[in-house]
Amino acid sequence: MGAATTYKAQGIVLHTVRYGDTSLIAYVLTDVAGRQTYLVQGACGGKGKGNKSALFQPMFPLAFEGIALRRSQMDRMKDIRLLEPLRSVPFDVRKSTIALFMAESLYKLVRESEADTTLFAFVREAILALDRMEEGVANFHLWFLVQLSAFLGFYPGNHYTAGDCFDIVEGAFVDRMPDHAIVLNRPNAALLAELMTCGVEQLGELALARSQRADFLTSLLHYFGYHFDTVYKMQSIRILSEVF
Repeated sequence: MGAATTYKAQGIVLHTVRYGDTSLIAYVLTDVAGRQTYLVQGACGGKGKGNKSALFQPMFPLAFEGIALRRSQMDRMKDIRLLEPLRSVPFDVRKSTIALFMAESLYKLVRESEADTTLFAFVREAILALDRMEEGVANFHLWFLVQLSAFLGFYPGNHYTAGDCFDIVEGAFVDRMPDHAIVLNRPNAALLAELMTCGVEQLGELALARSQRADFLTSLLHYFGYHFDTVYKMQSIRILSEVF
């Protein structure tokens, strides 16, 4: 298989596929090389410490040693451990649903296989913030998508003024409805502006009805879909709408 080189890495689990009887293919956002694909041999084999499959849940933060084989399309992993134990996400259906949505969003939207330490730090801190949250959980996925747009290259390009709507084509707040219909209406534009400046610790102060969250998410997905049509294929959106 050729010479191997090893490296230390941190990663966030985005997606996994069972491979054979005992192994996994894991898609991971890493701090050292962006999105990477790993063959995790023996992850599903045996019991107790020999079974690593429980570590590969959506958005679990890992530390591991990567093994790059010269003639292999996928790196390997060894010495895998949790970087930070998640104390509430796996056990709170609201948070685990959001984690699934976050992981699928990143899996569908982030394709670069080069280091982006700023993106990785944002994602890592976001899942840890969700794990710690007590108030505002129902608004977290909206905040996450708005903040993620900055790393994907289409964060709103100007400041909001009261009464503006948001022109998706131009990527900017505007004071009148454009001729086309590719917009966020005024209430959704106002919420977009609030989520742009809102800290995660302030999400509990956003009093949104279920219908408002659903309408804003639909509009936000249109915004993302204008740039990435893969967003419309996300399976977790249906689950998210049932929970929130």
